[in-house]
Amino acid sequence: MTRILVVDDHAIVRTGLRRLLKARDVEIAEATSGEEALAALRPPLPDLVVLDLSLPALGGLELLRRLLRAHAELRILVFSQHAEPIYAAKALEAGARGFVSKNALPEELLEAIDAILAGGTAVEKVILRGMAIRDGMDDAYLKPLSDRDLEILRLLAAGDTMTDIAAKLGIAYKTVANTVGRIKEKLGVAHTADLIRLAVGRGLADLG
Repeated sequence: MTRILVVDDHAIVRTGLRRLLKARDVEIAEATSGEEALAALRPPLPDLVVLDLSLPALGGLELLRRLLRAHAELRILVFSQHAEPIYAAKALEAGARGFVSKNALPEELLEAIDAILAGGTAVEKVILRGMAIRDGMDDAYLKPLSDRDLEILRLLAAGDTMTDIAAKLGIAYKTVANTVGRIKEKLGVAHTADLIRLAVGRGLADLG
């Protein structure tokens, strides 16, 4: 029997995945946060982890790295509301075996699961095309941003204040403020309002 761990804080997504996989010989475990996911990873390890990026507190990209540091053999498929190619690129660079957005058809998600379980990789076709041309577009300048930079930029674009972000990520306000300052330097932006407009315009807002 195939063992799958679904890490997503939305009950409707976890329920939907259970229903989608109901006809298969699959045992599904669930985690609603990064902390729960880390605690759930005891032998026997799952054959596949289906991971959302937008998690409370510990962000999905950081969790991805922690999971693979603890268990390098894990196969992880990122299943995210974000269809922006830079998120897929960051996830794959961190070691994910695949990336599918929640806009994809169920058949494409199932194909990605099958491909990764078979030892391969899978990226949603629309996102893969976007990744192929990303370096030739003006979004390429986002590449210097770290995973933490992107997470803070995403939350700013979603309308969170720096105080909100500090609370969500469990870090000091000063750390958030310093990081925002470094993001401005990396992107050549002078004001936070301009940074937010840039993030929203590049599709980094968390609309979920």
